[in-house]
Amino acid sequence: MDLGWVLLLLVVLWPLLIGIALLILIREGRPVLYVSERMKTPEIGFALLKFRTMTNVEVDSGVSGGDKTDRITKTGRFLRRYRLDELPQLLNILKGDISFVGPRPPLRRYVERFPDVYREVLKDRPGVTGLATLIYHRTEERLLSECKTAEDTEAVYERCCIPRKAQLDILYAQSRTLCSDQRLTVATVFRRVKPVFRARDHQ
Repeated sequence: MDLGWVLLLLVVLWPLLIGIALLILIREGRPVLYVSERMKTPEIGFALLKFRTMTNVEVDSGVSGGDKTDRITKTGRFLRRYRLDELPQLLNILKGDISFVGPRPPLRRYVERFPDVYREVLKDRPGVTGLATLIYHRTEERLLSECKTAEDTEAVYERCCIPRKAQLDILYAQSRTLCSDQRLTVATVFRRVKPVFRARDHQ
């Protein structure tokens, strides 16, 4: 089903993909894509693709927080608002690195720091969207946006975000169905999780 959907979307969305790539190239320059190593199992990593939304720096690590806000480009701000920066991940789905629905693939550094947590979370193939992404994404953005240093961002992400998202990912995996995956996909498109997916479905 992932393969069928991704082929259909690539056929429909290729003009948009090319248009965004050209926009970034003209306004921001190279590179058009941001490539980040993420983990699909506790041992195996892969190159996650996104449209670049930040200015380039020599060294970049950890998640994005308030300490990186001034690096977001004007084009990148628009792409992030509508999650268009994640469209290149269709190629990751095509390659089999991730699925449409699943836990967000973590950076290697967090898998190494919290092996017990991610050993459980990564029993499922990572995905573009999932229950944790839908329910906790805005809260995570708010918490991290208030961080002014890389150290603060790291501390908040490890203390508040990782445990909560892992709990939601594990909860969803316990009673995951094809139907619930489709409901989450629809919820992601319309950015409304409550009418489409209710926590009581997984109690």
